[in-house]
Amino acid sequence: MDAGFTLARLGALDLDRAARLHREAFEPMGEHAWTRQDLAGLLASPGSVGFLLTEASSDIGMAISRVVADEAELLTVAVDPGHRRRGAARRLLDAVTGQARAGGAKTLFLEVGADNPGARTLYDSLGFVVVGKRAGYYPRAGRAAADAFIMRLSLT
Repeated sequence: MDAGFTLARLGALDLDRAARLHREAFEPMGEHAWTRQDLAGLLASPGSVGFLLTEASSDIGMAISRVVADEAELLTVAVDPGHRRRGAARRLLDAVTGQARAGGAKTLFLEVGADNPGARTLYDSLGFVVVGKRAGYYPRAGRAAADAFIMRLSLT
C-alpha cells in the first residue's frame, strides 16, 4: 500500500513544507495551524525528531515526536487530505514508534480530538488505549472546543 512512499528526517529546509501539510490537515477542522517557527521550535527541543513522507516528489505527510527519559510523545502527525487512507499516517507512526524505541522510550503518548474519528480508529488499530481526557482541549474556530483523549501505547 505504501510502496511508493519515501520517508526522510524533517530538517530545517523542510519547515515550510511541513507547515503547509499541518495547515491543510488541521485548518479544515477549525484548529490553529502550526507555523514554520512553531515547528522549528519543536524540532530544536532536546529529544525531538520529525519525519517527512513524500511520494513522486509530492509531500504526503509529516510527524514530530520527542523522547524524554523513558517516555515518548507524538506531538503531531499530519497527512495531506488528498492522500489519506493509503497508509501514510501508519507509515509515519511506524517511524515514530521505531525512533521512540531506539531512544529508550517504553511508552508513547498522544492526544487526539474526540471529534477526529479517523485518527481514533487508526490509533486503536495500532494498539493505543485511552488513558485520560482533557475537556475542551482543542479550540475550534466557529464552534465549541473539542475534548482530547490521551492515548498510550506500550513500546515494550
